[in-house]
Amino acid sequence: MEQVKIGSLYDLNETIAAELFEGLTYPWEALAKISDFIKNLGPTLDPERFEQWKEDVWVARSAKVAPTALLNGPLIIDEDAEIRHCAFVRGSAIVGKNCVVGNSTELKNVVLFNCVQVPHYNYVGDSILGFRSHMGAGSITSNVKSDKTLVVVKDGKEEIETGLKKFGAMLGDCVEVGCNSVLNPGTVIGPRSNIYPLSSVRGVVWADSIYKNRNEIAQKR
Repeated sequence: MEQVKIGSLYDLNETIAAELFEGLTYPWEALAKISDFIKNLGPTLDPERFEQWKEDVWVARSAKVAPTALLNGPLIIDEDAEIRHCAFVRGSAIVGKNCVVGNSTELKNVVLFNCVQVPHYNYVGDSILGFRSHMGAGSITSNVKSDKTLVVVKDGKEEIETGLKKFGAMLGDCVEVGCNSVLNPGTVIGPRSNIYPLSSVRGVVWADSIYKNRNEIAQKR
């Protein structure tokens, strides 16, 4: 499935974590590596641009962090990002340049590429969100199957076994997710696709698609 490979989903020039993906084929292969990557990268960051707030937490001096936000490490917040009131970062998170992490949004084991917006009541766990992707209010990633079995990425009859129990969603660059949508475990959404509000999404959505429901997916012209 060429469409779910890293090179088909992401512009690696738009993340501080580009080296995290070196030697990998599929983006979810990076999930288990995020924590150690942050711990190794953090001490090398320019102290004129980044400040170490506490153990394994580095925050760009130009970032805006609300005093009510809770930041747990390992964590890197890149330049000009905004962490708003009551955001909860559980750890193992990379927040890119100019990102918005909003009110009551929770992050856990994620990479947000530059300019990602998760601004209102979002849960994003064990996921990677590409450049300029946006999750509407109340939309979430569901990262564990109800039967607790390992996640399989499915595109029609094609399947890839990930070996992962926890796997939320891989959003390509410039993906728009509508309000109150649920991205089920193993969801992969191709670049520039739009997900209608109130959608329940699973499997692979190809690039440049408009997802209305599982039986109605249109290609953009």
